[in-house]
Parts: sequence; structure tokens; C-alpha cells
Amino acid sequence: MSVHVVPKKIYFAVFILLLVLTGVTIRVAFVDLGRGNTILALTIAVVKALFVILYFMHVRYSPQLTRLVVVGGFFWLFILIAITMSDYLSRGWLPFPGK
Repeated sequence: MSVHVVPKKIYFAVFILLLVLTGVTIRVAFVDLGRGNTILALTIAVVKALFVILYFMHVRYSPQLTRLVVVGGFFWLFILIAITMSDYLSRGWLPFPGK
């Protein structure tokens, strides 16, 4: 089995990008965007997680089966979040028995 050798400059570039995105997240936290703060912070976090998964966990250079497992894990996470949010968002539909 051959191993893909990644140059060190790629790791340093990704590391610098992660530091820059962390700085952007901190800067955005001090700007009042209303609900946009949460959306922007989560978007930056997802981008950072994507770079960590692709480069530091070597998924970019992995076989298709490994990619399928990673995508399946994220699909399962989406299902769990969707079920949790459907419960949370529907709590106000029914009145409480004591009222």
C-alpha cells in the first residue's frame, strides 16, 4: 500500500489559514450582526473543521471507502441534529396540562 507524502508547506499553509480563520472568528465576535454572528461563527467553524479533516486527518488523499465513512458520519450527525431540533421547535405547540 503506497502512502501519499504531503509536503510540509501544505501543513504550514493550512495551519496559517486556521490561525487566520480563528482571528476572523474573534474579530466577528465583537461586531454586532444580530443573528448573523452565530451563523457566521458556525460557518467559519465548519470551514476550519473541513480543513482539519481533509489535511490533518489525511482524508483528502484517502481511498473512497474512508471518504464514504466520513460522509456517513456527518450524515448521521445531521440526522441527530434534525431530530433534536424537531423536538425543540415543536415544544410550544401543545399547552401544558396545568394551564
